[in-house]
Amino acid sequence: MSVLNSAQQKAVAELLRVSPVADELGRRFADAGHELHLVGGSVRDALLDSLGDDLDFCTDARPEQTLEVINGWADAIWETGRDFGTIGIQKNGLRIEITTYRAEAYDGVTRNPVVSYGTSLHDDLSRRDFTINAMAVSVPGHEFTDPFGGLDDLAARIIRTPAAPAQSFGDDPLRMLRAARFAAKLRFTVDEPVIAAMRDMAADLDRITAERIRDEFTKLMCAVDPLTGLRLLVDTGLADRFLPEIAGLKLEIDEHAQHKDVYEHTLIVVSNAMRLEGDESPDFVLRMAALMHDVGKPATKAVGRDSRVSFHHHEVVGARLTKQRMKALKYPKDVTTEVVGLVALHLRFYGYGRGEWTDSAVRRYVTDAGPLLDRLHKLTRSDVTTRNRRKAAGLAADYDALEERIDRIAAEEDLAKVRPDLDGNAIMELLGVPPGPIVGQAWRHLKELRLDRGPLDRDEAEAELIKWAREQGHIA
Repeated sequence: MSVLNSAQQKAVAELLRVSPVADELGRRFADAGHELHLVGGSVRDALLDSLGDDLDFCTDARPEQTLEVINGWADAIWETGRDFGTIGIQKNGLRIEITTYRAEAYDGVTRNPVVSYGTSLHDDLSRRDFTINAMAVSVPGHEFTDPFGGLDDLAARIIRTPAAPAQSFGDDPLRMLRAARFAAKLRFTVDEPVIAAMRDMAADLDRITAERIRDEFTKLMCAVDPLTGLRLLVDTGLADRFLPEIAGLKLEIDEHAQHKDVYEHTLIVVSNAMRLEGDESPDFVLRMAALMHDVGKPATKAVGRDSRVSFHHHEVVGARLTKQRMKALKYPKDVTTEVVGLVALHLRFYGYGRGEWTDSAVRRYVTDAGPLLDRLHKLTRSDVTTRNRRKAAGLAADYDALEERIDRIAAEEDLAKVRPDLDGNAIMELLGVPPGPIVGQAWRHLKELRLDRGPLDRDEAEAELIKWAREQGHIA
């Protein structure tokens, strides 16, 4: 047992104050002859004064015994984690998970944990990922247990494992990725022996399913300091196991020659994008697009006769690579589509300041971006990382002008709903054709005209349709 100082006593007291159901639940378990402890992240967050509405408990009761204790008391019960010893409940707006003491490990071959029940709180804490997550508070007794120095590590802002790092990561290789995630979330330093084990055992991450890696990486990207986590992933070689494109950027020199390499430029773009998130923070789609926006550069690098480096069409290649990578990580199709769309469009703005854009080009920019337009604005602005203040100011002014122009044309034409001036029914009536490919072709032709010339009146639109249909041989 650890002795709490006054600040820690206050934190635990606050935890129990905002969670009055804890002692009540603890008494129910005690009456049934079982132990119950608030554990892990709930204790850590309480000590950091950041407790949420999700509470984690551990107990010596088996899942079926836990169900007997909570039946009739919980507002709702779910058993989706029962095979892993976890029963979930809802009570007074709190989401609670109660897990039987356990020890879980990998056999070195399978990609899912093998679960066996433990017999004591100490054994349960010893198999947890990090010391800061290996503390417990009993309920209703409020005894504090900290066998591995989690309090000291919390004060020192350091991430260590309860057991030797190699043993901990051998039990569950995903913990290596979690170390980077907690560094990003808490802004803590990862202990050097832990980093060394991450580097030595990076290949073990291949034993983990894509879904588990995806979920952990998404949490890292949405943390308060993802750059720290990303650097850890790259420096230890973990990124090479599931996102090799990022480390690959280190080899490519940025054509603007303002950064050591495209890798450093990319991290700055991610940071810039975070500052522009606004109320949407954290915006995973924007952050992921910022991270992936230049991954096409290694494959498109060319050196001209003047020794200047170029990466022509890297946005096209990058969009393809991003789609492949996110598909491999099993991201939902809609999320992948949004990130890929931003990567593909992130260079479209350049050239606007040279006065080459017509109103038609602005319409196409808005139409192609569609619902991604606001994020595209943020990504494009984030991509300006030049240290040349005059150049940076010029690009910012150009984009200000583009946004003003978009607003003006949108007010006049409702750009968010750009459609042909004739609908399908009108096309069929004028051409005397039934539903089919010709109607679709005509619709797309009229939309192109709408983008090029803006709104047409009815007579103009009908004349253009007849002209097109004659040229295509659809009418005499």
